[in-house]
Amino acid sequence: MSDEFLSQEEIDALLGGESEEDKVEETSSSVKPFDFSEVEHIKKGGLPGLDMIFERWIKVFREDVRKISPDIGMVSKDNMYITRFNTFMMKIPLPASFSIFSMKPLKENALLIIDSRLVFTVVSVLFGGPAKPFKVEGREFTKLETKIVNDFVSIMLKTFEEVWESLYPVSIELVSIELNPSLAKIVSPNEKIIVVECSLDINGYEAPFFFVFPQGMFMPIKDIIYSQSPLTEDPVWKENLIGKVLKLKMKLTLELLRKEFKVKDVLSWETGTEIVFDVSKEDELSLYVENQKKFLAKLGKVDKRYAAMITKVINNDRKKEGENGRK
Repeated sequence: MSDEFLSQEEIDALLGGESEEDKVEETSSSVKPFDFSEVEHIKKGGLPGLDMIFERWIKVFREDVRKISPDIGMVSKDNMYITRFNTFMMKIPLPASFSIFSMKPLKENALLIIDSRLVFTVVSVLFGGPAKPFKVEGREFTKLETKIVNDFVSIMLKTFEEVWESLYPVSIELVSIELNPSLAKIVSPNEKIIVVECSLDINGYEAPFFFVFPQGMFMPIKDIIYSQSPLTEDPVWKENLIGKVLKLKMKLTLELLRKEFKVKDVLSWETGTEIVFDVSKEDELSLYVENQKKFLAKLGKVDKRYAAMITKVINNDRKKEGENGRK
């Protein structure tokens, strides 16, 4: 009688059921190991020098980029991390602009990626549309879009070079602009890169762009990149200060003659008394800036106006050093 009944294994086979061992095998085969080296976020304090360079660059770039469109508002640095080159490039939507540039004397090339969302949003705003990128797939940039890309790249690299000037002077040169990502290989696919994600606010829409550096690019200047305070001066503050200094008004005084008179002689002066100034055009006169004697000059004329031609610059600092040495 028992031979007429099916065993549990036979029932499971007929119903398509799976044994516990099969379930364990299927579960284990569907689990794939995660490579933690694919994305390695830089901890706070990891690259403080590079982080500060970009903070300075944003201030300078923000002023210049508004020349392209007045609708451009805030510029921000959103993230900085280390990842594999191939892993990062796979995530960039096309079309996109890949600008390869050098930073001599640093040896390796870097990459500036202008996302299509940034370009399409600027085009939409320029023609009175909303600050929202239109969806485009399977085509390259038009001539207008290419012009916008070139304008952005030019301003970005120019201002980036200016920020480096006070820290470690580099000569930034644009090597090429590629639309095909396979032609923008600055390192091998598995090499690690430093990615700096930035964004532009265009009427409320944040459009991304990226700086990409080989991880070993900054090794010759690692002391600067890892330093807490690499910059000796703020270029924006310096420019504003110079502008204000150049607009200051100062009093210039040309001393024609210095003579001594007795009090009794001065008391005898009346209306019509002549005081002779024996000054010739060959005499060098003292020219004061505020109350400091700064120049020697000769008296002359330009058209119908008196003028002074500077003949010598007086260095007061050296004079004081000499006096201190004699004491």
